[in-house]
Amino acid sequence: MGLPEKITEIEAQLAKTQVNKATEHHVGMLKAKLARLKAELASPAKGGGGPSAGFDVKKSGNASVVFIGLPSVGKSTMLNALTGSKSKIAAYAFTTLTCIPGMLHYKGADIQLLDLPGIIAGAKTGRGRGKEVLAVARNADLILLIVDSFDPHYAAKLASELYGIGIRLDAEPPRMTLHRTDKGGLNIFFDKPNTKMTQKTFEAILNEYGYFSANVIVHEDISADQLIDFLVDTRRYIPSLIVLNKIDLLKKNVLAKLDLGDEFVGISAQKNRGIDELKEAIYRKLRLIRVYTKSRHEGVDDDVPLMVREGSTIEQACVGLHRDLAENFKYAFVWGPSAKFPGQRAGRDHKLKDGDTFYVRLK
Repeated sequence: MGLPEKITEIEAQLAKTQVNKATEHHVGMLKAKLARLKAELASPAKGGGGPSAGFDVKKSGNASVVFIGLPSVGKSTMLNALTGSKSKIAAYAFTTLTCIPGMLHYKGADIQLLDLPGIIAGAKTGRGRGKEVLAVARNADLILLIVDSFDPHYAAKLASELYGIGIRLDAEPPRMTLHRTDKGGLNIFFDKPNTKMTQKTFEAILNEYGYFSANVIVHEDISADQLIDFLVDTRRYIPSLIVLNKIDLLKKNVLAKLDLGDEFVGISAQKNRGIDELKEAIYRKLRLIRVYTKSRHEGVDDDVPLMVREGSTIEQACVGLHRDLAENFKYAFVWGPSAKFPGQRAGRDHKLKDGDTFYVRLK
């Protein structure tokens, strides 16, 4: 029996197994085997070709954002509205056949936007060149789920397609450490009681991935799915934002009743409504901040800010400027919101805040 047949058999078993306390261990083991087989099937074969033309896009700018949605949902029109690009648009499906990049310049940031071909149900299995489209999303810093105002809940189906290729939207990797040892069996330490699976299931999943002797420290209450994601080690954790297009076609009372959660932006790309709000939402979700540098003999370079992620340290900012700057770092002086007083002396681990200015003293 080949890998596809094994995968189909396990998926069938999962589909007919009711999830409860009595079946928890069995379901956990099926999920572990299924994820391992899928990872094995997805591994590129030796001598395999590279990505298809039109989908090999080099990342540029301070961050990369991809558009995921059904064909003819208005992604290309939205790209034009956000960037001034001239992506081909038409009122029929599959207008975009390749990955079309554009650049959004906002608050000092250069944000790369990628208009991808529309995906259809089953994209994660390759339908409609789905795997090629979704593979681009794995390298994004933010994913926009573009849905039509007349089918707003299709966002959940788009998320399911992304989940199927290992993208975990709006989630964080499980907080745990794992170190393989030569002997001593499995030593598992929980910071807090684990309620989402038994220790027996935890150990069995580790065994499924070849861990029979290891030291494990778990810092949160994790599920079997989270443990499997950690062990597979090919998962990507990416924030997302739902964009509801064509709101001009909805009555106000219908729009008000839509339940899409707090994280969505309503726009009409064709009529340029909500575009400014969308720009701000993209910037906020990327968690970008502006910091400035100054030299010993010159003033602050406040024309072109250095864009870094929220929570970045001075060392990380230095790496973004020049690797030698980080390697020869001695200490820094900081002015702005993160400094206790103007010109505070700080080390490489000092966390910067939006609007900070820093000067680096080299060794």
